[in-house]
Amino acid sequence: MIGREIERQQLLERYESTRSEFVALYGRRRVGKTYLVRNVFENKLFFSITGLSNATLASQLNNFNLAIKQQFPKEKLLPVAKWMDAFEQLGHLINKSTQKRKVIFIDELPWFDTVNSGFIAALEHFWNSKASLKNDVLLVVCGSAASWMINKIINNKGGLHNRVTQRIKVEPFTLWECRAMLDSKSIVIDNYQLIVLYMTMGGIPFYWDEIKRGQSAIQNIDRICFSTSGLLLTEFSNLYKSLFDKAERHEAIVAALAKKGKGLTREELSKESGLPSGGGLTRILEELEESGFIRSYTAFGKKSRQALYQLCDFFSLFHLRFIKKTRTFDKDHWIKQIDNPNYRAWSGYAFEQVCLNHIFQIKKALGISGIHSENSSWRTISAKNGAQVDLLIDRRDGVINLCEMKFSIGQFVIDKKYNLELLNKISAFKAESATKKSVFLTMITTFGIQSNAYSGNVQNTLSMEDLFVPNK
Repeated sequence: MIGREIERQQLLERYESTRSEFVALYGRRRVGKTYLVRNVFENKLFFSITGLSNATLASQLNNFNLAIKQQFPKEKLLPVAKWMDAFEQLGHLINKSTQKRKVIFIDELPWFDTVNSGFIAALEHFWNSKASLKNDVLLVVCGSAASWMINKIINNKGGLHNRVTQRIKVEPFTLWECRAMLDSKSIVIDNYQLIVLYMTMGGIPFYWDEIKRGQSAIQNIDRICFSTSGLLLTEFSNLYKSLFDKAERHEAIVAALAKKGKGLTREELSKESGLPSGGGLTRILEELEESGFIRSYTAFGKKSRQALYQLCDFFSLFHLRFIKKTRTFDKDHWIKQIDNPNYRAWSGYAFEQVCLNHIFQIKKALGISGIHSENSSWRTISAKNGAQVDLLIDRRDGVINLCEMKFSIGQFVIDKKYNLELLNKISAFKAESATKKSVFLTMITTFGIQSNAYSGNVQNTLSMEDLFVPNK
């Protein structure tokens, strides 16, 4: 199994516990939650079931009855017609079993919670009156609808309040983990091409499993995203509809953010998406952020109510910039897009997001892992034509790293025009923030920067190689 060392250890610790445990595991669709649980417990599962998408109560209960029949073929049990009876039946099987540890895995938990089903109440009753009173039950519940998992299970204000004993969020792979995954399959792709793939698909293991040996990044992207049988050709719509009710509202937010790499305020988002700026918008933003599609951040020196939102899901950005706009899917479609203005704009923004996903690695490369620091962004309209910094590292040792992230096919060259832009940006930041700390210009590029008359203003230079480091 690639990566997931921390998550594996957390699950194993709960398995070895001398009391009953309730684990809530969540993360973006296709990120590998189910694979993680089944890999850790293998043949240790006492009972497992997966919810059905968009199914009726009757279908979900029939699903339960079939699972019980298949996993306990020697038991003569009557089919149940209510969730309370279903969990009563499960409790009976637990009491009867001599198995040392009863691992119960309920996958896609949110799908069971159909209207007026009584599922949550039955789950509460099962845990509070049966499982928690024993010392041999490990209940693992899992779901891709992150907001639902957090609101209905982890932060439940009813009978499940404070019942979860372990919360695990399964994050997308880092660059290092994607490299390890390709290495395990003997796929040879250099780090530059791997980053291009990451900028297209993010760190979603299910997508990376489509990478074929002997094909370049361009060939793989062309096949996966632009061929009529490509895995990701229709993924976008399926992805959002599987996670959110009235998913068109979530898609409208994501589409608005895809047009504005610098990010949007709540008010700007409301205007761009056409959605009213009320409680409904708050819930949509929370759901998208918890599910890992967008990120919110408070700019340096600003208050939380002035937060900006950015699209950080790589595949959503790629789909909206390229797949959605493609009308004909001819052979070698993607290679024809390389080096046009749309490609350059996308690659620049996507590489910035790659860096923001690897801040741990950036701090390690800078040698400041042990120094307390805070990350933020900053933008102003006071400087000429405005200025923005997507990553500021404010350090306890009296230094602020002002990070500029640039994607290029070779060493990045700072010319006279860009040098003036950098000096203007640093000057505007110092003036507006009134900071007394030293400001270190830090360049993070694919292949480093070329030494010339202007490169001397850069205090720290990092390349893509610095991003391929494990989170340890």
